Amino acid sequence: MKKPVLLTLFMLCCLFTVHAEMSKGQTVYVPVYSHIYTGDRERPFLLTATVSIRNTDMSAPVTIISADYYDSDGQKIAEYTPKPITIKPLTAVRFVIKESDKQGGSGASVIVRWTSPKAVSAPLIESVMIGAQNQQGISFTSRGKVILESK
Repeated sequence: MKKPVLLTLFMLCCLFTVHAEMSKGQTVYVPVYSHIYTGDRERPFLLTATVSIRNTDMSAPVTIISADYYDSDGQKIAEYTPKPITIKPLTAVRFVIKESDKQGGSGASVIVRWTSPKAVSAPLIESVMIGAQNQQGISFTSRGKVILESK
């Protein structure tokens, strides 16, 4: 084959190859909204938030070292993991922030720290917010963002 054809084939293979994000541990920032605002008067619309941590590795467990809840001002409100939690392959854990819990605010977050003795497919960490008032419902998700990679 000619070089341009080989180069084109190589580039196509790279485009369609799925690369799992491998890591031995991370610190992940997860946006969580205990409420959002509606209308011109910016009325709070209270939400229940579920933080889900899913082990995407097919063969190795991961350990959640901590999952801490912070308010809009960056002050720690709660610790959801008094001791480390091991998550088996392809399983999940969740933490729920009740609708009545207004203290987080619209800029709240959960910081999740996880580790593994070997490089694994990084967990999927996201939050799901849902609320219903006066025959109106809302739901949406936020995905976690890695802010620190363990070495």
